[in-house]
Amino acid sequence: MTRLIEPVRTAPVATPVSPASRRVGWAFVLLTALAVVAFSAVPYFTASLRELAGDEVGLAPTYAEAPMFVQAAFYVHIVGGATALVLGALQFWRGLRERAPRVHRLTGRVYLAGVAVGGVAGLVIAPSSPAGYVGFFGFGALAVLWLITGWRAYRAIRRRDVPSHQAWMIRNYSLTYAGVTLRLWLPLLLLAPLLLGQPWEFDPAFANAYAAVPFLCWLPNLVVAEWMVRRRGLPSYRLPITRR
Repeated sequence: MTRLIEPVRTAPVATPVSPASRRVGWAFVLLTALAVVAFSAVPYFTASLRELAGDEVGLAPTYAEAPMFVQAAFYVHIVGGATALVLGALQFWRGLRERAPRVHRLTGRVYLAGVAVGGVAGLVIAPSSPAGYVGFFGFGALAVLWLITGWRAYRAIRRRDVPSHQAWMIRNYSLTYAGVTLRLWLPLLLLAPLLLGQPWEFDPAFANAYAAVPFLCWLPNLVVAEWMVRRRGLPSYRLPITRR
């Protein structure tokens, strides 16, 4: 008979990763994170939401008429997410960990603080998502998992369990990086009808694309994160099947 038992902790054999590949991957993540902060986060602090809404900048039209509490949460989410997006990439810089461990620890604390405030604020603004129920559940689930994985990473390092801390930080930053992958998916989904030879109009195409990204921006990231965790031989989880 086959049955599922409780999750078992397992650490597979690590697969070597070349230093060159690691550096290229890290540089790509850092540069894309900086680009998103510069072009998507900073503009919200250059003018009021109403002024930005008139220019149809990002999500300004959605939140320009929202209650003050929701608007405040929106700004807190931007600050927390932008802080986590940049500092999180630095946490994976081996040179920083080895040469300046105190700086690594300090930036790690600030990173987790950004995740905490950004995640709570994300839960507040999720019901106002222009994607409706899909946005509420997709971005809401992202915020919950963001907070949980950040807490697990913090708990692991407090126990001095470095391998588990690294594994949970990979998972957590994959969710933080949803701020980048959302903006990578949107243009691809916008162009999808053209590639499929279908009629194309911007407003319907954008509405369809934005209805997909609340889940698409983070679910594949978690799959890649778990693959990276296993490839590095870090603690992972599985549901083993036993037969008798």
